[in-house]
Amino acid sequence: MEATARNTILRIECWHAVLLATLFLALGRGTAIDGMALIAGGVFMGVNFFLLSFGVAAVLTPLASKGKIKLGVGLLVLKVLLFLALLMMVFFRFKFDAISFALGFSTLIVAIVVEAVRKSLAVEN
Repeated sequence: MEATARNTILRIECWHAVLLATLFLALGRGTAIDGMALIAGGVFMGVNFFLLSFGVAAVLTPLASKGKIKLGVGLLVLKVLLFLALLMMVFFRFKFDAISFALGFSTLIVAIVVEAVRKSLAVEN
């Protein structure tokens, strides 16, 4: 993975952490949002994004260059299935509030948008 892509991924993860912490501090103490579910959703999505981005660079790209595309796609499907199983286990085992979990889950999308806007503004200047 090239340095620019790695730095972008790390900046997105930093934005994600800042947004998640801000939401937790602003909403986690109240009764409308379950703070633990908020953090769990954010951590779940952050780990998933991190593994996906660096997994593509570390595993899928070398496999594709060797002509083993089907194996790479199979590993990616396996990772998705494992994370879906983990997600089901989290909901059934820990009984998290779905709205709070989804709010934490969504902070990654906001972090990606924030980084894209930051990067486009930096290019214009």
